Amino acid sequence: QLQLVESGGGLVQPGGSLRLSCVAPGATLDGYAIGWFRQAPGKEREGISCISNSGSTNYADSLKGRFTISRDNAKNTVLLQMNSLRPEDTAIYYCAAAWKCFSNSYYFSYWGQGTQVTVSS
Repeated sequence: QLQLVESGGGLVQPGGSLRLSCVAPGATLDGYAIGWFRQAPGKEREGISCISNSGSTNYADSLKGRFTISRDNAKNTVLLQMNSLRPEDTAIYYCAAAWKCFSNSYYFSYWGQGTQVTVSS
């Protein structure tokens, strides 16, 4: 069982930046594709970005240019850099693991507990 832990969330003003981290304590993310998802109150879970084990990336069209996913296998970490944040980015952000980057979150077998991101002045 792969345990994932997100960190880096918090309160930020509109236009600000945050960097989220996803780690697997005691295990390796090598071999997994890692996706980032978010869920705002009253809304469905939304896929943000995914990075394959080989480093290929994809993004939700609405977020391209503001969010960047990367992975550091040496540090066993996947990062999500979020810039130019907007109030509508407020949500709980989750990382999840699968054997490849599926478009459907259903196929991601392992999930973290999430980290809250609030964008407000």
